[in-house]
Amino acid sequence: MESEGFRRMLGQLVALTRQQRSQLVDALRPGVGLDKVCETIDRARPVPLCCPSCGSCRHYRHGVVRGLQRYRCRACGRTFSALSGTPLARLRHRPKWLDYLKEMLDSRSVRACAKLVGVHRNTCFRWRHRFLDGVRHDQPERLAGIAEADEMFLLESQKGSRQLDRPARKRGGVAQSRGISHQHDCILVARDRSGLTCSFATGRAAVTAKQLHRHLLPVLDPDILLVTDGHRAYRTFAEEARIEHAFVNLRAGERVRGAVHVQNVNAYHQRLRSWLSRFHGVASRYLPNYLGWRWALDGERIAMPEQLLQRAVGVFHTQR
Repeated sequence: MESEGFRRMLGQLVALTRQQRSQLVDALRPGVGLDKVCETIDRARPVPLCCPSCGSCRHYRHGVVRGLQRYRCRACGRTFSALSGTPLARLRHRPKWLDYLKEMLDSRSVRACAKLVGVHRNTCFRWRHRFLDGVRHDQPERLAGIAEADEMFLLESQKGSRQLDRPARKRGGVAQSRGISHQHDCILVARDRSGLTCSFATGRAAVTAKQLHRHLLPVLDPDILLVTDGHRAYRTFAEEARIEHAFVNLRAGERVRGAVHVQNVNAYHQRLRSWLSRFHGVASRYLPNYLGWRWALDGERIAMPEQLLQRAVGVFHTQR
């Protein structure tokens, strides 16, 4: 639109009725939402932006696609944008992303989000795990000082699977045997006294020293004091990794011994279990996504939809 025509249109806005102004705001909302999404994505992109196909950073501008700048690589000739190569590529209804992420920060169910945002529930479910696929990698690189580690268990779930490897359970059900077995998913949580938290879905049944080496060792500072319960796997792991280790004997009723306790990580377990209950069962294959989601919400670490979108995009650019 020409600038002169735009100025004339602005001068006529004062004559609009209340109903007309409301209609105008509704008509502008998708465009404003798209602008906010594109601005957030542009702030999250790395400098320089490299081609996801060949890795070359030599490119030039090549038009605009749905509000985002498109580039053409000088090396391989392919076109790309800041979303290329991320799970968010090719997702539609981009103007509604921030509205949806706001509902995610409120921990709403798939159907509730779909109704509030105005998309199909299948689209809502797809968005949830595309965004969380990046957020789940956004964990602290290192835990330092005193770190507590403990595991919690959830009954394994094949919710949403078309083929089950066991008889179906009605409304969750219970395990076939008492105690911890291969019918339980193990969630390992490590948390230092500053509040930094790393969580991992290690697999079925009780955690092993081998799993601790794979998941826990890379995030522990060499000078850390690891505090756990009396599980033998932790003692074996600490001896093999040469990490200072202290434990409390929960079976003997010992809860606290000076600074040696696991109350912080157990409190996190309680918040996590209570939060997961609102979803009425989480499929085992999606547990890592929900662990990342809970860490994003813990202590309001991520409080704005723009922050959640930046983490979802920025983490993948960092991993390339």
